[in-house]
Amino acid sequence: MNYKDVDAAETTITRDLSELEGITSNTYEAIVIASKRANQIGLKMKEELNSKLAEFATTTDNLDEVFENREQIEISKFYESLPKPNALAMAELLRGETYFRQPEVEEGGE
Repeated sequence: MNYKDVDAAETTITRDLSELEGITSNTYEAIVIASKRANQIGLKMKEELNSKLAEFATTTDNLDEVFENREQIEISKFYESLPKPNALAMAELLRGETYFRQPEVEEGGE
């Protein structure tokens, strides 16, 4: 996922509930969908960060040899400056980029 081109909110903002209700016709269902998507995004971001930081892992556990690695600091700062997963998920949901299905509606249609 390209995090640089994301137009999610940097801080907490108030949402219009009618926008969320228009997506699924149930505000709470839309919030659950956004929450589940935020969990997916958060896990993916964490895996990416851990894989990038694994390159800098040391095999020694000597506290006297702690040193700064500029690349590691820059990677960490980049991930800290990104919007939070819940803001990314809400932006995706409002733009209609989140796929979800409603099994109970699909079953009732037969």
